[in-house]
Amino acid sequence: MRYTGPSWRISRRLGISLSGTGKELSRRPYAPGDHGNGRRQKLSEYGMQLREKQKLRYMYGLSERQFSNLFVRAGRIKTGRHGDNFMILLERRLDNMVYRLGLATTRRQARQLVNHGHITVDNKRVDIPSYEVKVGQVIGVRKKSQNMKVIKDAVKAVVGRPPYVSFDAKKLEGKLTRLPQPDELNSNINDALVVEYYNKLL
Repeated sequence: MRYTGPSWRISRRLGISLSGTGKELSRRPYAPGDHGNGRRQKLSEYGMQLREKQKLRYMYGLSERQFSNLFVRAGRIKTGRHGDNFMILLERRLDNMVYRLGLATTRRQARQLVNHGHITVDNKRVDIPSYEVKVGQVIGVRKKSQNMKVIKDAVKAVVGRPPYVSFDAKKLEGKLTRLPQPDELNSNINDALVVEYYNKLL
């Protein structure tokens, strides 16, 4: 099942900001619990692999089944590194693209916008967060939803967007202009550890 509980506790446990703001870690930059601020046991090789996998899974908000299925799909792509291909497939999810374009402040919020039918792809409503966006497809907001405060506030709060997307703030629509390059993918994740984890498991 997908985790739907408090994200701050998970953020502190894994040492990443799931909200994208960093507030979870700036207030208490240590794991939750009585021993979170003390000495922590050194992780085994398996523990480091599991931790990295969990970081990436929670970051994108996927269930374990969705996550592992996508990993297997990435392994079937004949060009490129397995880890890079996996990260690119994660980036191409519609909920992630809504987040990357700045129509939502978090991936969780983006997933809700998609689920509730506020998002379009090539002018057709799509309510499936896992929908795989193709290069050149136009992601927009339904006309009935364009005055939503949550969307307007998110667009105003944007500091920057990845170089592989374009966005028109007046039209509230954007595109995946090209696939991300390996060095543009999340630098906080060691995808090699994720690959090692699943290679032993699957």
